Amino acid sequence: MAKFKPKKERKYGKGSRPCVRCGSYGPIIRRLGLNLCRQCFREVAPKLGFKKYK
Repeated sequence: MAKFKPKKERKYGKGSRPCVRCGSYGPIIRRLGLNLCRQCFREVAPKLGFKKYK
């Protein structure tokens, strides 16, 4: 068995803040304090009051 090191605490960058809905560290939308990834935002946007004009 190999020894595992704990994850390094990230203070900035992509790995510092996960999506509050799914937990991924990918493209996060932080505007208005949403902290949702792009995919979760598309699913929840109509419930939050965002409209798609085109």
